[in-house]
Amino acid sequence: MQQSPLKTGSTIGILGGGQLGRMLSVAASRLGFKTHIFEPGANPPAGQVADHTTTAGYDDVAALEAFAQSVDVITYEFENVPTAALDALEAICPIRPGREALRISQDRLIEKEFLSGLGLNIAPYANVETAADMATAVETIGAPSILKTRRFGYDGKGQARLKSADDADAGFADMQGAPAVLEGFVQFSHEVSVIAARGTNGEVACFDPGENVHKDGILDTTTVPAKLTGAQRTDAILLAAKVLNALDYVGVMGVELFVTPNGLIVNEIAPRVHNSGHWTQQGCSVDQFEQHIRAVVGWPLGDGTRFADVVMENLIGDDMDRVDEIAREANASLHLYGKADVKPGRKMGHVNRVVPSS
Repeated sequence: MQQSPLKTGSTIGILGGGQLGRMLSVAASRLGFKTHIFEPGANPPAGQVADHTTTAGYDDVAALEAFAQSVDVITYEFENVPTAALDALEAICPIRPGREALRISQDRLIEKEFLSGLGLNIAPYANVETAADMATAVETIGAPSILKTRRFGYDGKGQARLKSADDADAGFADMQGAPAVLEGFVQFSHEVSVIAARGTNGEVACFDPGENVHKDGILDTTTVPAKLTGAQRTDAILLAAKVLNALDYVGVMGVELFVTPNGLIVNEIAPRVHNSGHWTQQGCSVDQFEQHIRAVVGWPLGDGTRFADVVMENLIGDDMDRVDEIAREANASLHLYGKADVKPGRKMGHVNRVVPSS
């Protein structure tokens, strides 16, 4: 049942205090909303721009309950919020997107079964929990392939590449006993992602698909427009909408796709605003962060029509040494996350380079 839209001045609770929470807070403030961050780590980037921050663990029931009582709706910037924490929160305050999207996306095996159950194309896969499972999976899926932990993997972490069957034992050992999924290698020309949104009334709006390039398992650039035919672009958007509707989803979701000669293959879904959607900040009147806020508070979705070509580049680790140089570029918009420590592989910011559409 659709609930009444929240009024300006209401408070949005955000689980997670990283850069996505930071940019959600900025978008919320532009629309007249307050934000309250819940984050176990001290001095999170989102806390620099939010109205309130609670620093407590996800096992601190009293802190969770106090947080839920202080906000009007709860959303999140990452998937791996413990189920017990969600139980405590949802008893007091609505959570958007809903629990089902989190349950599915927290486990790669469950996610793949969900996507294949919708009739969508995915890479061949096999569940791996034991050495015997590993042997069977390699025999069935073959190599090259990639072994991924079922839970808690991101930015290339929790993964082992198998160039041949000889790598199976080492790959299984890398999982350190965690349940995993072996994914078959997909022959694809490039990866694209669709940033899609669904409102409380079932309205769906999708941004133009972006083309992604990764380095060392971490997103390096996203370019719009992506190299897609008109039919592929339509298929990508319809596919994303099918996922959102199946989940009765509210909010923004990232859907990653492989482009192959035989059609689009779903790589994974992320039930939140997404790194590959940062280009929308300079390419659209309403970006992914505002769109997510609009959705979770029950407002109408905004117009996400792209009005410029954009290349988004992540600034990772020592890329921060290039900030002065980038700041001098024409048509380059910097977004820095306020992280105190520069570390290899750590996302420190991004830059959107804009080319006005002809």
